[in-house]
Amino acid sequence: MCDPKCDPNELIALCQGHSVYIQTHNFPDPDAIACAYGLQKLLALYGVRSTLCYDGKIDRLSASKMLDTFGIEMLPYEQLAAQMREQDWIICVDSQKNAGNVTDLVGNEIACIDHHPTYVPIEYRYQDIRITGACASLIAEYYVRLGKQPDPDTAAALLYGIKMDTLQFTRGVTGLDIGMFGFLFPLCDEEKLADLERNNMEFSDLKAYGEAIESIELYDKVGFSCISFSCPDALIAILSDFILTLIEVDVAVVFSFRRDGVKLSVRSEDPDVHAGNLLHDALEGIGSGGGHAAMGGGFIGRDHLPENGQYAREFIQKLFLDTLAKSEPGGQG
Repeated sequence: MCDPKCDPNELIALCQGHSVYIQTHNFPDPDAIACAYGLQKLLALYGVRSTLCYDGKIDRLSASKMLDTFGIEMLPYEQLAAQMREQDWIICVDSQKNAGNVTDLVGNEIACIDHHPTYVPIEYRYQDIRITGACASLIAEYYVRLGKQPDPDTAAALLYGIKMDTLQFTRGVTGLDIGMFGFLFPLCDEEKLADLERNNMEFSDLKAYGEAIESIELYDKVGFSCISFSCPDALIAILSDFILTLIEVDVAVVFSFRRDGVKLSVRSEDPDVHAGNLLHDALEGIGSGGGHAAMGGGFIGRDHLPENGQYAREFIQKLFLDTLAKSEPGGQG
């Protein structure tokens, strides 16, 4: 369960006496928020104060509800830009520098705690990158290794992050995720956890669900859904989970058009199709993407899309179908 190369005591010692910022990816979801909050509370036990930050927006009800439930203060970079300095320490959680979904803020990224594969290697003073169902499991494990108990709110937040990122323990689950569930559940505020899991859909989400259903196209076991309007990142991810529930679909690709480009989410139940690698390979040279074997996200800038917008959908579908064809036995990849 424990990675002997990663000693949280080293991270704590590294942070002593410094101004510390804990940064998530640009559109923090419950797992990212849980990681940042859990780490902030852990560092505080050792006298290290830290500020939670991101550069983007909180664009999902489950995330904003989580912040309200636990009274978590997570500040957008625009509120911190004037005070952050190059000598400040930054800890990246649930993200990695140069991953495509994290802004390079003023400050020194001295540490990274993440559960995603690495596509752009970076040297950190402290690094804990392990493939798990949820990054919150790594933070929970730090409490175990240090002999500390999280308070009921922190335990509930970490547990909620684990449950959300593993899709209620049905996606990418590892032994560490299960072990941390056993550790956290007796300690958590069960009432707050239950409240977080109720009423997480907004009325406006129904329009996106409708368009995802109406627009779906199947190519063998690959399902494509196109949302013609801008959707929050988290909702696009949820829609890709939804499309994957179809018995005819083993790989789901959902994309949403925005003013500055196209946001994509991929889900895979095919053991021969790694969602993160599919995104990375399909978007190489025209965008950025990556993720786990079962799930990933990406973005294509407007400049790399066909000038005639009506062909953009066909362009994106061809990118993925061509990449899949190259990866098959006998393909040209």
